[in-house]
Amino acid sequence: MSRRLRTPSLLATVLALVVAASGCADRGSDTAAGTLNVGQISNSVAFFPIFVAEQKGYFTQEGVKLGERPRLGTGAKVAAALKSGSIDLGGGVLTDAFNLASNDDGTRVVTNLVNKYYVDVVVGNDFDGPDAKAPLKDRINALKGKKIGITGPGSGTEALVTYLFAQQGLDPKTDAELVNLGSVATAAIGALKSKRVDALAFFQPIAQQAESAKVGVNYISPVRGDVPGLETTTHGVVFTTQGVLDKKAKEVAAFQRAIDRALADIHADPDGTRELLGKYLEAASPATLDALMPILIEEIPEKGNFPRAPFDTALKFHTETGLVEKAPAYEKIVPENLRAG
Repeated sequence: MSRRLRTPSLLATVLALVVAASGCADRGSDTAAGTLNVGQISNSVAFFPIFVAEQKGYFTQEGVKLGERPRLGTGAKVAAALKSGSIDLGGGVLTDAFNLASNDDGTRVVTNLVNKYYVDVVVGNDFDGPDAKAPLKDRINALKGKKIGITGPGSGTEALVTYLFAQQGLDPKTDAELVNLGSVATAAIGALKSKRVDALAFFQPIAQQAESAKVGVNYISPVRGDVPGLETTTHGVVFTTQGVLDKKAKEVAAFQRAIDRALADIHADPDGTRELLGKYLEAASPATLDALMPILIEEIPEKGNFPRAPFDTALKFHTETGLVEKAPAYEKIVPENLRAG
């Protein structure tokens, strides 16, 4: 690693203001007993297991009702909603949980959703640089000076760009232009197609959609094995606060059982999984679904617990690049019943 980046994220600033306004109190849950409001960033593939559990009625069967289900656009908004009490559980990436933990030491992860870094760097077909089979360092250097679309500040999409640039002694805040596009897939692909941006650092299935529509190429993919050290890493998660766990222990346990059933089904029933994936990603073409299926099976765990090794990889990723000032220890943020290995 050529450089350690220590630029505080916007998320940390937002959360500091939220904590200050609430007097550092954890409001816990504002919802009725038996109900959980579950927000998430978007309809990326990371949150597909939640959709599976909903579609199969597992939450109801396990004894919990899902209330509000907002798509909040960024991890910063998910974390702020948790702190305000408007949602009980937040679907995001581990970056979001780590950033919340820097302002709330009661932050806890609830279930594991993806054990791969499911963000890809996608470039337009006429991108001025070496092809996707060139050495990684050459592909990273080709992004210097380019406009790169991300979902927003403090996100897992920005985190990947920061990590890659740091390997070459670069800083995306000065050596590129990061363009905040939000989390809507059509807007991201439209920005690439119209050349508003030269590249995207975006969650799946953006790369697969861009390639199937013949508007872009998956240029750098951690899931594909392009980035040494990120082959297996805790990434997509559901997280909450200790206040919610104290008030809604039975409901959270029911949520976890439902997700575990969904994770098992995803692996046991590929045909059923593909059918549900098509419903989840309504705009996805058959070619996109075909490209996603083998990736999905590889990156989604069979259980929602947190093996130690992928978590430690994520911890190293965040601390070495300075994406968070101080990441919480495994034993601090992972409840005892979810620890594995």
